[in-house]
Amino acid sequence: MIQETVKALTVVQEMLTAFGKGDLESLKQTLSEDTVWIYHGVDGIPYNGTYQGKEGAVNFIMNIMNNVDILDFQITKMIADQNTVVVLGSEKQKIKNNSEVLEQKWVQVYTVENNLITRLEEFSNTAFSFQLFQR
Repeated sequence: MIQETVKALTVVQEMLTAFGKGDLESLKQTLSEDTVWIYHGVDGIPYNGTYQGKEGAVNFIMNIMNNVDILDFQITKMIADQNTVVVLGSEKQKIKNNSEVLEQKWVQVYTVENNLITRLEEFSNTAFSFQLFQR
């Protein structure tokens, strides 16, 4: 059980490191073929929705990059238990189409199976995000 937890944590750390470097090829190597990424938001947030497969995960990231400039991205805590990793963090983004600045905390929940990420769910203050995107 401890070994499974360490492996899950390591895979998520590798993915986040690749994300931070903008290395999408290395990021994809941490994902299962049928990974599912879900951003729990509302219509009006450009990257809201469910993304399936490695290319879907890349599309999610590209949707973010096409709509905001990431000014700051911080991981404050990682909690792992067996094949689940919970990441707490914060971010500061500048919305490209209106120059509004979005600062928020978020929670990401990862599921790891066979040393690959099979699922990501992200939660944040989407009501606030929606308001800023609509300005």
